[in-house]
Amino acid sequence: MKIHHLRSATFVIESNKHFILVDPMLGKKGSIPPFAFFRHKPRKNPYVEMPTNTNEILNKVTHAVITHLHPDHIDSAGYMFLKTKNIPVTCSQHDEKKLRKKGLNIDKTVDYNVPINFYGGKITCIQARHGYGFIAKPMGNVMGFYIELPGDSSIYISSDTIYTKDVERVLTELKPDISVLAAGSAQFDFGGPLLMNLKDIEKFISIAPNKVYANHMEAVNHCPTDRSKLKKLVTQMCAENKVIIPNDGETFEV
Repeated sequence: MKIHHLRSATFVIESNKHFILVDPMLGKKGSIPPFAFFRHKPRKNPYVEMPTNTNEILNKVTHAVITHLHPDHIDSAGYMFLKTKNIPVTCSQHDEKKLRKKGLNIDKTVDYNVPINFYGGKITCIQARHGYGFIAKPMGNVMGFYIELPGDSSIYISSDTIYTKDVERVLTELKPDISVLAAGSAQFDFGGPLLMNLKDIEKFISIAPNKVYANHMEAVNHCPTDRSKLKKLVTQMCAENKVIIPNDGETFEV
């Protein structure tokens, strides 16, 4: 399996003949308003452009998976790409209606903890909780995915979540070969973090049985944890050989 990291939470899983696009935020720099104005610098999102090899990778996409409908996971450019290319999409049952209204080709829908066939393998939807405390409720439906593809590594996409019993169950019972960690610790101007804080990021890395791929950093203005801060934590944990922190446009193999 190869992972092509594009930007923030957007990446492509390459497995055999499949190129599976995850959470396409594909818009130009500054195409989305700021997500925070006081707690963090109020710059427009995303605040970096897509990497120069984006089109080369996107031209190979055969399928897509969408964890939830926030604009830093699927934006107008992402909708347009999926619609124009008629890419088969896998999503939550709770998001199907909205995505069909956008003209997307919904191929598979999933519900929590019910494995379904997925291009010769299986995909299981995992409950996610998008924030600490009261903020999680207005953040709405979010799901992670545990994907097993034939003859290849298993991958857990935790999506936008804090550390929960559901997350821990995947790490300890399903034991994915690679676990994708949304590491930006996003916060609005009010409420607690929307993603894992540094303490829980450390816990996730410690408990993950194999490689960890950290993303959702250095692209949207409400994410204070950047690559340098995460690398410092990883070094303190002596986990440099376990945690992959790719640059935008970088490909790695697991």
